[in-house]
Amino acid sequence: MWFRRDLRLTDNPALAAALAAADEVIPVFVFDPASEHPWSPGAASRWWLHHSLAALDRALRQRGSRLTILAGDSVELLAGLARQSGADSVHWSGLHEPAAAALEARCSLRLRRQGVQAQSHPGALLHAPQRLLTAAGEPYRVFTPFWKNLRNTCSPGPALPLPRDLKPAGRWPETLALDALGLLPRIDWTGAMAAAWTPGEAGALERLDRFDADRLDRYQADRDFPVRDGISRLSPHLHFGEISPRQAWLAAQARGGEVQPSAAADAYCRQLAWREFAHHLLAHFPATPAEPLQRKFRDFPWRTGYAGLLRAWQRGRTGYPLVDAGMRELWATGWMHNRVRMVVASFLVKNLRIPWQEGARWFWDTLVDADLANNTLGWQWCAGCGADAAPYFRIFNPQLQAQKFDAQGQYVGRWVPELAELPLPGPAYPEPLVDFGESRKQALDAYRQLGP
Repeated sequence: MWFRRDLRLTDNPALAAALAAADEVIPVFVFDPASEHPWSPGAASRWWLHHSLAALDRALRQRGSRLTILAGDSVELLAGLARQSGADSVHWSGLHEPAAAALEARCSLRLRRQGVQAQSHPGALLHAPQRLLTAAGEPYRVFTPFWKNLRNTCSPGPALPLPRDLKPAGRWPETLALDALGLLPRIDWTGAMAAAWTPGEAGALERLDRFDADRLDRYQADRDFPVRDGISRLSPHLHFGEISPRQAWLAAQARGGEVQPSAAADAYCRQLAWREFAHHLLAHFPATPAEPLQRKFRDFPWRTGYAGLLRAWQRGRTGYPLVDAGMRELWATGWMHNRVRMVVASFLVKNLRIPWQEGARWFWDTLVDADLANNTLGWQWCAGCGADAAPYFRIFNPQLQAQKFDAQGQYVGRWVPELAELPLPGPAYPEPLVDFGESRKQALDAYRQLGP
């Protein structure tokens, strides 16, 4: 059983198939960041991965099994392990990012050449990206019809139970110590992340249960307010496969009513559908992590010589309190509320006029839920250059957004404490990097240069 980003035992079709196929199963994880180039895991993701692997190994050992950890070329290592152990099949969960899919194809070819069955299974998404197409047989580029199709056709069936018997091997192969992967930073800056998160399947299930019991009914009313604890915070658990999208979908549907889901359940499932849409787009348009989907944006007149402005944005020193609060929350906890993500992204690309790829790279390194499909969709949406894009002239005003979604200043006060006792920004807080009105005008003038 080749674990990839499906670091769970419950509702894992690949694991269930491996257990059904053999009398002995060897769980293995291969750390192969070179195969994901240029989107190898960032620092925050590596921290999460370390603790998620530790949790998976503990869960396996509690059931008489264990995790074999390898590092290097996945193709060679899996082929060698299959030969060494005498395995007649290798099972894994299929991923749909370009590099991950290419790696899967290479592994499958190598294994089959040496007489080993290579079997990919669903589980990372509700639907494979190739299954949901328009009536013309084309990929969707607009979310709403995609969502309607998904909602009408999504009947995922019951989640697979926790396996009773993991069929441990008679002889275990040699394994690396988890620390040998070097996933944790040498200088520990992760204290706030450790306080905010519990990586692993148990942490994911606990968070889902808490959301389902306490917050789902208020989801529509609370989800846009960063100071309220009104969202699921399941995104990193979903990315690392510690919980399946099917489990999250079914939990919301069951809470809301299976025959006629509540409006809150429907709203939450719609957010899961955005994740599906992001992977749909990436699978069909694999160049989009670096290139705008709308080709005319390749010629957008971005600002040059922006290193100082970019650094100020990264450090939460822009002079706009809501933007700075979001960027500091990100640095401390590896996460940022989605409403604030849109505000800080809009500010970077439309007020500072810095290429969206710079923001995507920073998020990739600092987010614990850094997901290539979601990250690409989010940044292209905010930049106005992707599918179903907000028009470029839709520019979030950080001050108005703060008045609407943080009226009492609780969120800003938590992350920008130097403002807590000041009626207005003072010496301890920077002046705004740009004038909002003037920078908005410059952005719109730049957009008009692109033509229709």
